Amino acid sequence: MTHNEKGKGIRKLQQNQFVGQAENRKIAPLFAGWNETMIWSCLQGVMGNLYVDDAAQPNSAAAVLGDFCFLAGAPSLDFLTFLTEEACQNFSLIVPANSALGDCIECFFEERAKRFTRYATKKDTAFDLQKLGKMAEAVPAGLTLVPIEEEIFSMAKALEWSQDLVSQYRDYEAYREKGIGTALLYQGELVAGASSYSVYKDGIEIEIDTRADWRRNGLARICGAALIQRCLDKKIYPSWDAHNKASLALAMQLGYQFDHSYTAYEIRK
Repeated sequence: MTHNEKGKGIRKLQQNQFVGQAENRKIAPLFAGWNETMIWSCLQGVMGNLYVDDAAQPNSAAAVLGDFCFLAGAPSLDFLTFLTEEACQNFSLIVPANSALGDCIECFFEERAKRFTRYATKKDTAFDLQKLGKMAEAVPAGLTLVPIEEEIFSMAKALEWSQDLVSQYRDYEAYREKGIGTALLYQGELVAGASSYSVYKDGIEIEIDTRADWRRNGLARICGAALIQRCLDKKIYPSWDAHNKASLALAMQLGYQFDHSYTAYEIRK
């Protein structure tokens, strides 16, 4: 794909539009076989949005949830233009379904697109409950492990480092209805947490964050273990896709099994 092609293709497409739940059946085949919970969230109408190039006969599609955009179907510079300028300007990570879409992303964003590797874990992990229990109980002296309720939700929302724990919920009522999380407090201050970044009908996608001055103390492992326990008690699956190898290593400590690596792009603003 050349720069000339890019220049000639950029224009607003009148057909590009948000897809409602009633139209999901038409674009679900474009995401077939993609074992990604945030795509399921969008297809199920639980969270996120779906976009297509043509609602009647979709060829290009995107599932957008929070910072993530999952791109499927035919490569289209026009469709990427629509997504970035008209529809969903806030995503910062794009995951292509294949290398052709990856090439399209690189052509469109040029030096703004930084390619990197993410790591998926299997979606049917059988956890060792006794091991998780010991991890969750290993709370250092002076810290308190608590569920994320309204006061903690407000703390997380207000602090830059912890916003992603609750960023996909407009308010605490929405979080109480759909979300689930655990947090560690030190003298009443939030220092670490594990929460549902996103939700689908049978589970969640986990987000874990630790305040910078409390990292490398095992707090993420404690919060993660406690959250997994709570999810299993509620009979929902705690899915984990790792942003880097350190995140994958933590996931494997908690009992997850590596499934596959995949290409993603960080989009610089």
